[in-house]
Amino acid sequence: MQYTEGKPGRVFIVRVDHGEDVIATLLQFVRDHQVHSGYIRFIGALESGQVVTGPEVLVLPPDQHFESFFGGWEVIGMATITPDKNGPHLHVHASVGRGNKVLTGCLRGEIITYIVVEAVITELIGVDVQRVLDPVTGMQLPVLKHER
Repeated sequence: MQYTEGKPGRVFIVRVDHGEDVIATLLQFVRDHQVHSGYIRFIGALESGQVVTGPEVLVLPPDQHFESFFGGWEVIGMATITPDKNGPHLHVHASVGRGNKVLTGCLRGEIITYIVVEAVITELIGVDVQRVLDPVTGMQLPVLKHER
């Protein structure tokens, strides 16, 4: 286990409008406001997108299984904001549902808003975290200052 400790900084409420890409909009916002570390909570509805719902088979590195959704899905989700060599990185997980169907996992690619997505962004100050390529998983994973 690794950990780091910090304190909350600025808090923003952001409205992502109909037709906007949720991830691209939120990423641009955290870049523009220089939020290097933190988290995002959001609710609303999505027109379309893709979600990784797990691996095809349980191996490392994973072969990710993608599901697409279209046509107006409710969403509740959360993202971490961590620094990367190219600026802030968002790792976004959500549950999307329509009727009696629900998908849960990591949102990927273009995620288009239906009507509105409301997001609360909380900046974290004083945390020591970086994204580093993990050779076992082949993914950019967070590396935290302290280990236990």
